[in-house]
Amino acid sequence: MHSAIVTGATGITGSAIVHHLVKDSSYDKIYSFSRSNPGYKDNKIEHVTLDLQSSAQDMAKSLEGVSAEYIYFCAYLVPNDPSQLSQVNATLLSNFLEALVLTGATKRIKRFILTCGFKQYGVHIGPGKQPLLEDDPLLEKNAGGVSWPPIFYYGQQRILAEAAQKGSWEWVATLPEDVLGYARGNFMNEATSLGLYCAVSKALPGSELPYIGSKANYFAFNCWTSANLHAKFCLWAAMAPGAGNQIFNVMNGDTESFQNLWPRLAARFGCRIPDPMFPNGGVPDTKGFKNYESSTIRLQNKPPLKVAASALGLSADSVAEDPPTLFLQVDPEKWAKREDVNKAWGTLRDKYNLDQKAWDKATWDFLTMTLGRDWSCVASMSKARKLGWTGYADTWDELEETLQILEKEGVLPLLDQLKRDF
Repeated sequence: MHSAIVTGATGITGSAIVHHLVKDSSYDKIYSFSRSNPGYKDNKIEHVTLDLQSSAQDMAKSLEGVSAEYIYFCAYLVPNDPSQLSQVNATLLSNFLEALVLTGATKRIKRFILTCGFKQYGVHIGPGKQPLLEDDPLLEKNAGGVSWPPIFYYGQQRILAEAAQKGSWEWVATLPEDVLGYARGNFMNEATSLGLYCAVSKALPGSELPYIGSKANYFAFNCWTSANLHAKFCLWAAMAPGAGNQIFNVMNGDTESFQNLWPRLAARFGCRIPDPMFPNGGVPDTKGFKNYESSTIRLQNKPPLKVAASALGLSADSVAEDPPTLFLQVDPEKWAKREDVNKAWGTLRDKYNLDQKAWDKATWDFLTMTLGRDWSCVASMSKARKLGWTGYADTWDELEETLQILEKEGVLPLLDQLKRDF
């Protein structure tokens, strides 16, 4: 029988891993680590209250007598000062590892699974070479002759690899993209913001559902990751022969586009698809959709494609030189502050007893990036497939399941009621 530790057990990826560990009969002991008790009700689970921002010595006191063969590290902090992101998250991991050394728990570790993400490839900076591969060049300082902004995953992976080598155990880093899932009280989720946008649009006069982002984004191809699929992958990667000391993309396995997903969202919520969807031609620097405010955001850095430009024969091409632009024909942050939008939300909230925190904490800024960019984000799953990974999830099915959970949890109105009343 096996044992596991899950940090960030109240988050979307962490809670999914806990749920799948519970269902796995080969695990008989699961430690859930978080600052608050998630209230898991299973005899396998023992909760440990742990503040990962504390010192290694303080953490060691909380971890006395706690050890496991497999560690799933899903914790992540966003400091108020963005420039501290790398330092804060590197310290988070290094102090935790040092605490395990102090308690002697590292002697039992077989594999340590670190959840990272697609910022590994700089998708928040601009377009990269497609498809994205695990051995693509890192955006290190001066790579391709450019001084790149820091990406905190790199530091974490180095810290983990060094600790694993010293302790004679193995590590795995996963790279999911735009995770679809649910964790109680955690609204850092694309599905939550999209669901709120659709539900409120249904309640607004005309029930029209204009696309938030750019025309280029509407037709771009992207990948998503189900939190459940990611959890299954992590359990597989913990024991798969040959998977140790490696980085893996973790995608659902399909390639999707909002030209397919958006009409399905409209039909699901009973909204009307506008025609034309892009009345201004979808051209950046033009006005927004009808009476909505648009936004054009010019990013500051050259696109990650610059690193591969020479190998691709694009050294002098503007696509590898010019900082990219985000364009939102309906700026989601401005939309969420509109008087008519807040009145419609208030009506839904009061009528269906919805969670106000979901609205207050919705990640509209995340939609700004994911729907405003004009480049695709497609990754290959070949590396994991060659080692035997066969998992697959349909992105629309996963999105719809997440929306259904949000309805049951009182974040979104029940669909039948919403369609009946509006």
